[in-house]
This record gives sequence, C-alpha cells and structure tokens, in this order.
Amino acid sequence: MRSRRRFLTTATLGVAGLASLTDDAIARVAAATRGAADRSPEDIAKDESFWREIQLGFAVDRSITNLNNGGVCPSPRVVHEAFKRYLDVSNQSPVYHMWQVLEPNKETVRRRLAANIGVDVEELALTRNASEALQIAQLGVDLAPGDEVLTTTQDYGRMLDTWEQRVLRDKIVLKKIQFPVPPPSLADLASRVEQAITPKTKVIHFCHITNLTGQIFPVRDICRLARSRGITTIVDGAHAYAQFPFKVSDFECDFYGTSLHKWLLAPVGTGFLYVRRDRIAGHWALTPAGSTLKGNIRKFEEVGTHPAANHLAIAEAFLFHDTIGAERKAARLRYLRQRWADRVAANPRAKYYTSNDPAQACAIGTMGFEGIDPAKLTAHLWDRARVIVTPIKHAEFNGIRVTPNVYTTLDEVDTLATELERVLDRGIPATA
Repeated sequence: MRSRRRFLTTATLGVAGLASLTDDAIARVAAATRGAADRSPEDIAKDESFWREIQLGFAVDRSITNLNNGGVCPSPRVVHEAFKRYLDVSNQSPVYHMWQVLEPNKETVRRRLAANIGVDVEELALTRNASEALQIAQLGVDLAPGDEVLTTTQDYGRMLDTWEQRVLRDKIVLKKIQFPVPPPSLADLASRVEQAITPKTKVIHFCHITNLTGQIFPVRDICRLARSRGITTIVDGAHAYAQFPFKVSDFECDFYGTSLHKWLLAPVGTGFLYVRRDRIAGHWALTPAGSTLKGNIRKFEEVGTHPAANHLAIAEAFLFHDTIGAERKAARLRYLRQRWADRVAANPRAKYYTSNDPAQACAIGTMGFEGIDPAKLTAHLWDRARVIVTPIKHAEFNGIRVTPNVYTTLDEVDTLATELERVLDRGIPATA
C-alpha cells in the first residue's frame, strides 16, 4: 500500500499536470507582446492586430455587445478551463481533494498577488469579492458613539449601507462629502476631504476609482493626510486592481479591498483584502476565528466551507493579465473609452461626467443626455443593437455608464457611438 505522503505527492502532481493543459491563448498573447516590446503602450493601444490576439482568447457571445464589464467580466478561456479543472479535481472527493490537495495551494496565489501590489504576503487575505473585503474592514474597526466616518456621496451603495447600519447600531456619525463630476483636479478632491475632517473623524472611507463615473482619487495624498492625524483609511479598490497599474504599498492605507472578477478577469467570487500588519491582531474578523489566528491575516478568510477552484484559477488570470502588460492594458482601455466618448460628447445635449485627464480616468466613462431618461436609453440600446450599458441614476446626476474591456472590438464601441448619435438626432422611438 502506498504511503499517504506518496499519494498526496502524486495527487498534487496530477493537479499541476492538469493546470498545464491549457489552450494556446497565453502563447498567442506572449508572441504578440514580443513583437511589441519596443513600442509605447499608447501606440499598441491602436494596433488592432495586437488586440485581435487577446480577443481570440475569449469565448464570449458576439451576438451581444457587453459594455458593462464594470459589473463582472468574462474570464479568458485559459482561466475558465483552469477553473473547471480545479472543480473536477475537487469533486473526486471534496473532503480530501479540495481541502488537502487544492486548498493549500492558495498560498501560491497569495504570494503572487502580494508581490504584485508590493505588500507582505502576511498582509493579504483572499476574499470572495470587494464587498466582503470592505465589510471586514468596516465592521471590524472599533468605533464609539459620536465617532465620525467620512466618505463621499458617490461611494458604492453597499458600502454606504454598511456604514448606515453602524449608524443605527453603534450611533456613529456618517458624513458624506460631494464633489463635481468631473472634478477640476485631483488636488481639489484631496482638499475637499481635508476640509471635511473634524476632531471626531476616526475613519476615511473612499473609492480608489468610483463605480459611477470612473473618477480616480488621489489615494496616497488622502491616506498620508489621514495618517498624520491618526485617522484610519479604508480604500474601496473594487474597480481599480488590474484596470490600471499601481502598488498598494505606495498608498500608505490601512485597508484596501478589491474584486478580481472585474478587471483581472478571474472567476466570479474572487477578491482580496490588504490589512496593514499592525492592524491585523486588533481588528475583528467578519466571521469569528479561533484565538490561534488572532494575529494571522488568514483569520479574515474563515467563512466556512467554500470552493478552492475560484481562488486557484486567479493564478491563470494573473498570468493572462501579466502577459498582456498592465501599461498596455490601461492604454487600450483609455483608448476604447475615448473612442466612443469623443464622438458623442461634442453634441450640445451630452454631458460627459468622466475626466479626460489620464490620471483621473481609465476604462469607465459616464455620459448624460439632456431630456433622455437613462433607463429608457439603456433599454433602447439593447432592443435596437443588443448593446449592454449601465443606467446611472444618482441624486446628483443621471446618465449611462460604459465599461469596455480588452476583448471589446472597435466595431462594438463604434456601434454604441452610432446608436447614441442616432438617439440624439432623432430621439428614442415610441413603442407600439
């Protein structure tokens, strides 16, 4: 009879072998990037032969045009196939294969993500999404009645709801600052935050990039300001990671949460939370963990039984992203946004809520139209051209949000622009 150690080694090698049986997507992308090594990201952004190789790495439904990648993105085939293989391995005998063979390999994913964002591996927890990551931060920080949390009116609804619950339960004070869309500068945003701080401010919670208009915030400036005054910072990076390059270590924040099933193109149900090391032991976990994990970042992962496949397939998503190149990807996303927006924004009835400053925006673009209801426009775009966009109805502005991704073609964004021009010229036809 084989020893348990030998069997475990054999099983693990079998999983590694399965993971290597991918399609040629990575090889095709790698070949394309080798040929582009001496060209600028901005030049590559306009090269359709380069991006065709990336587009062919996806098995998406081209009978529709999905321009709501800000919600959740399809994974490349190489990622989705890896995800399914890990599920197949798990299903052989989950109590063994999932827990003892696959689950320990999460540490490899943790190390790669931590290295990419420039933090210690013991400061990064793998979560199921940005909401879970951020709620760990929001609900685990000690606050007393009267303590103030400073955020904005344009932060994500679920996170605002989480703070509102603490208002009801803990009698804290939630202050929301407003800012114009787009703001005049990054310095203006930092100044608005600074002016709203009071002696009672204990937490500043804000988006790295807003989901409403794609506005990028001056994260390091705000976090340094907060740190100088002893204020905790929680940064909502749900839309930021893998949309444009950055290092979390540069921000000097206390908490940073993001989803990986958006711009990294990992399977649905993946995210991470960064927690500054000196905050781990004293921070309450969302799901209580044993005392032996008190100072361990993994206490924030104690959510009960969960699949290992989702998190392991992050490795393939990271490889796909890294092979394209973060700078090239960001340049392409900005190019796609500007392609449709530049055509439509010139119309006097259009109001563009997203900054044209590359430091303040990337893929996400939001535009409103005088006299046109966003929900009706969204429905019309679907009925007329099978284009999916996101209606934005906010107390301060209304419009549609458009979020292309690397698999999006020029024909698809041009279809959107053509339909928007037609609506501005002729209106939305009345239904029969």
